[in-house]
Amino acid sequence: MSYALLASAILIEVIATVMLKASNGWQNIWLGSASVAFFSLSGVLLGFVLKDMSVGLAYTIWSGVGVALICGLSALLWHQKLDIYATSGIAMIVIGTVLITAKSKVLLP
Repeated sequence: MSYALLASAILIEVIATVMLKASNGWQNIWLGSASVAFFSLSGVLLGFVLKDMSVGLAYTIWSGVGVALICGLSALLWHQKLDIYATSGIAMIVIGTVLITAKSKVLLP
């Protein structure tokens, strides 16, 4: 159940970030305000996740998956370029997230 809540929190946070970008520096106050609401909901869900999962594990997954999704969506939605350095960095983040999640004994609850 914790992983499902964490996945929901990540997706909601990614949606909030996309909305914040789309608000164009708060020129669209409705998208900016919706973004704040989505960030808040994401934080609430993360709080529930942290009842059963260590903060290190949850945050590792949260940040790794979130960065990869945001970079991919930025390329699709706003045609932001992903050069070899960005792509390599994202790959290292994903690999690091997988290693920490799968192998680290320090992060286990």
